[in-house]
Amino acid sequence: MSEIIQIQPITAEAFAPFGDLLDVSGAPDKIINQGMCGRYHNRAQLDFNEGRAGISLFNAQPRSLPLTLDMMERHPDGSQAFLPMIQEPFLVIVAPDADGKPGQPLAFVTQPGQGVNYHRGVWHGVLTPLSHPGLFAVVDRIGEGANLEEHWFQDPFTVVTD
Repeated sequence: MSEIIQIQPITAEAFAPFGDLLDVSGAPDKIINQGMCGRYHNRAQLDFNEGRAGISLFNAQPRSLPLTLDMMERHPDGSQAFLPMIQEPFLVIVAPDADGKPGQPLAFVTQPGQGVNYHRGVWHGVLTPLSHPGLFAVVDRIGEGANLEEHWFQDPFTVVTD
């Protein structure tokens, strides 16, 4: 039987060891556009070895729960930000590094309108929308060389809600 991972609501504090929670909490840093727009400035720590930042669009198929977690990945040469283009929550799975492999995974669910930025080298699950469409803008490293490491678990985990 696989080990169970319980999904928890995401908070900036709980997610901080792995990256940045992107949302519009608190007061905006600036009011712009003739007073009609709040700017929440510089919310993510973008970090790239060589290359440059690029914006891509990902259109992922929704996943259902419970979820079998059999693989995690990381990007050693750049951070990776996922910005949903829909007002739906998505599943975020991360793990600390344990001697070059993922340690004990944690699972979070976002609130509608929240995004995440995985710091460079952080183990994370694949993009996991929970509803259709799973459309995301992704800001990550564009450059030469492989920027992907995968780890396949011998004993997969099962990710569940309450």
